[in-house]
Amino acid sequence: MCGIVGFVGADASNRSVQVALQGLGRLEYRGYDSAGVATIGSDGTIHVVKKAGRLTNVVDALAKHPLPESSLAIGHTRWATHGGPTDQNAHPHLSFDGRVALVHNGIIENADELASELADRGIALASETDTETAVHHLALELAKDDDLLAAMCRLARKLRGSFTLVAIDRDNPNHLVAARRNSPLVVGLGEGENYVGSDVSAFVDETRDALELEQDTAVDVYSDHVVIVDFDGNPTQGHPFTVDWSVDAAVKDGYSTFMEKEIREEPTAVLETLRGRLGTDGKLRLDSSSISEDVFRRIDKIIVVACGTAAYAGYVAKYAIEHWCRIPVEVELAHEFRYRDPVVNEKTLVVAISQSGETMDTIMAIRHAREQGSKVLAIVNTHGSSIAREADAVLYTHAGPEIAVASTKAFVAQIAACYLLGLYLAELRGNKYVDEVADYLDELNKMPERIQKVLEQEPRITALAEELKDKDGFLFLGRHVGYPVALEAALKCKEVSYVHAEGYAAGELKHGPIALIEEGLPVFFIVPTPRRPELHAKVLSNVQEVRARGAHVIVIAEEGDDSVEEFAHQVFRVPLSTPTLMMPLVTVAPLQLFALRLAQAKGLDVDKPRNLAKSVTVE
Repeated sequence: MCGIVGFVGADASNRSVQVALQGLGRLEYRGYDSAGVATIGSDGTIHVVKKAGRLTNVVDALAKHPLPESSLAIGHTRWATHGGPTDQNAHPHLSFDGRVALVHNGIIENADELASELADRGIALASETDTETAVHHLALELAKDDDLLAAMCRLARKLRGSFTLVAIDRDNPNHLVAARRNSPLVVGLGEGENYVGSDVSAFVDETRDALELEQDTAVDVYSDHVVIVDFDGNPTQGHPFTVDWSVDAAVKDGYSTFMEKEIREEPTAVLETLRGRLGTDGKLRLDSSSISEDVFRRIDKIIVVACGTAAYAGYVAKYAIEHWCRIPVEVELAHEFRYRDPVVNEKTLVVAISQSGETMDTIMAIRHAREQGSKVLAIVNTHGSSIAREADAVLYTHAGPEIAVASTKAFVAQIAACYLLGLYLAELRGNKYVDEVADYLDELNKMPERIQKVLEQEPRITALAEELKDKDGFLFLGRHVGYPVALEAALKCKEVSYVHAEGYAAGELKHGPIALIEEGLPVFFIVPTPRRPELHAKVLSNVQEVRARGAHVIVIAEEGDDSVEEFAHQVFRVPLSTPTLMMPLVTVAPLQLFALRLAQAKGLDVDKPRNLAKSVTVE
C-alpha cells in the first residue's frame, strides 16, 4: 500500500531529493496519510523531513528548510496500519543511535515481540508503528559487523509478515539496501545512478530498465552496480525487463483528475488488451504459459480469485467462459478462498485477477491453490509483479498505469482479457471453431468505438450527478451480465462519493431490497437488450415495481429500446447490436462517470478517497 522510492547517484547534489520527491508524487496514490524523505549530509548525519497528510506538506517544509546535498535519498508515502497518520508515525524512521534510517511497506506480525526485546535493552519506541521496531533491530545487527547488506538479511530472517524495507547507513553514505518478502519492490537501472521503488512509477521518467526481485531477496544498490542476495546471503539474480510506458502515461494530460483521464482511456485500454493476440497460425495465444495444451484440455473447473472490482470482472468471466466453454466457473473472494478448505486439484485452473499484481490476498490464494496441485493463470496489468511471476500462465491487460485509487479502465481491460481467455479455451478444447472465434474477436474489436460513443453522454451524466448530489442512498440493479456491472457501479459510488450504495441482481428485489424503496430514492437499472426478450421483460417488470413506489429511476438501455421511456426519469443509451456477453464493456462506462461526477459535485477528491489505497499489499 505504501509508496517507496530510493535513489543512489555518483555525486552529492540536490538531485537526490528531487528524484525522491518526483517519485513520491507519482506513488502518492499508494498511500497519502503521511510522507517523508531522508538523506545523508556531508557532516555524516541523517537528515529526515516527514509530515502527516499529503506530500505537499513535506514539499512545503523542504522549501523552508532544504535538506543538504547528498548522493542518495529514500522516501515514503504512508497508508496507516499501525498507528494513526501523525508526524511521529510517518516514515522514514531513525534508529535509536541515529545511524540508520528506514522506510517500510507491509506489516511486521511479530512487532510486539521485537519491541519487548528492545525494551529489555532499554530502547524505547517513539512511535506507534511496527516499522520502528525494525529500524532499531537493524541498527543492532549492523553494529555486529558494519555490513548493511548482511545486517538487513539477518533482520529479514527475524521478521514475520510481509515487508519491503529500504535503509541507509550514515557511516556508508554511498549505497542503500532493500529487502522484500510478500511485498513489491523493483530496481531501476540508470546511467551512473540506480533506483528502487514499490513500483516502476517511482523512477519511470529516469529509466525504463528495471529488475524484478525474487521472493525473500535483498539488494545492495550503488550508483554503478547492484548486488542481489537471498536472505541467507547467497548471490542471486534479478530478472531484467523494460517498462513499456512513459511518464506521460502517469500524468493527468489536461484532465482535472486521474480518474476522469482513466475513464476516458477505456477505449484505448480495451484496444491494447486485444492487440496482437493472434499467432502466425491464426489462433489465440497467451502472453506467456508453461501450461501444456493437454493440461488446459483436461481442466474440469475454473476458480477465479480476486478482490473488489477485479472480482466483479471475474463474475463477467463466469458468464462468458461457461457459455463458450461449458466449464463450470466459480468466483471466490481471494481473502476467503484458502480459509474455507476449497476443493481444488490438478484439473482445476485458478485464474487470479489483479490490476497491480501485488494484491496480497490474491497472492496467498494462488499459493494455496498451487500447493493443492492446481495450475494458475494470472490476469494482471503490471509486468514483473508478484502474481505474474508466481503464475503458470499470464494474460497482461496492457491498460497502462492506473493512478486513481478507484479502478476504472483496469476493470474493462480485465473483462476484455477474460473474454480472450474464454475464447482461447473454447478454441483449444474444440467448443468453438476458429472462424467462430474470429467472429467474436471482430465484435470485441468494435468495443472501443462503442465505449467512446457511450462516453459522449458525459454532459447529461454530469447534470444527473448535480441533481442527485444530496441523496444519501442509491440502488443499482441488473440481471445476467448486468449484475456484476451493478455491483461495480455501487462500489464506485461508495469509494469516491461516500454514499450508501448497493448493487443487486434485479431478481433479488422482491426478496428484501424492495423494502428500501421510498419516494425519490435513485435506482439505476442495467436493462438487457430486447434481443433477449425473457431477460428484458423481467428487468422491465422490476423497473415498474420501483417506479410504482416513488423511486427516481435511471436506466442504461440499448439504443432503440423505447419500452423503457414510459417508466424512467432518465435514460442513457448504449450502442445497438452489442452482443449480450460484451454489454458490460459499454454499460459500466456511464455508471463510472456518474460516480466521478457525483463525488465532484460533493467537492471530494476522487483520486485519493479517504481510507483507501490503490494496492492492498497486506492481508
